[in-house]
Amino acid sequence: MSSVFDKLWTALRGGVREIGDAVVDANGIRIFEQEIKDASDNIAIAKKSLTEVMARKMQAARKVEELTKSIQQNEGFAEKALAQNNETLALDVAGKIAEMENDRAEQAGIVARLDGQIEQLKAHIKKAEKLIADHERELALVRTTESVQKATEQVVENVAANNSALNSARESLERIKKRQEMKQDRLAAGDILAAELSDGGLDAKLEAAGIKGAKADASAVLARIKAGKSS
Repeated sequence: MSSVFDKLWTALRGGVREIGDAVVDANGIRIFEQEIKDASDNIAIAKKSLTEVMARKMQAARKVEELTKSIQQNEGFAEKALAQNNETLALDVAGKIAEMENDRAEQAGIVARLDGQIEQLKAHIKKAEKLIADHERELALVRTTESVQKATEQVVENVAANNSALNSARESLERIKKRQEMKQDRLAAGDILAAELSDGGLDAKLEAAGIKGAKADASAVLARIKAGKSS
């Protein structure tokens, strides 16, 4: 019995998965668009974080510069104290310089560490932006393909169908052309009939056969006159 239930459960899970896949496929473009938007939002957040890291690096670098100037200034003070044989004062100044040098080393370490983080973040952002651009191109291609397919389906369903308005209009156009041809044929037939029923039609046939319509010739007329005199 358990084997039967296991098979039923497996079949049910398969059916649910197929339904889930169908839902995902039916909304694939919308899901893809949302994923691209989410990724773009994450990149915007990453860029904001990057600017904050860069700002902290700038502050640390500025601190290093300030400490370097202060160290140089205090070294000058220590030299002057030594010049006055005031070693105690020079030692106090040296102690201050040592503290500043330690602070400067710490700040320089922060700059170097932030520098590495900045370069890493820039590389990640650049890679992510390229990936999004590729996805946007794919999405545009999918949208275009879907639009073409929908247009083709509409043509097949609404235009190529036997009862479509376009076919009805085409059939009407064919009937009009046939009526025009018939009218033209009637006009031509009327002209032919009128010519055949008139004397002009018969004269035309006789002239075409060379029986009637020959023009008078001077030589023929003179020969006829001479023949009449001789008779």
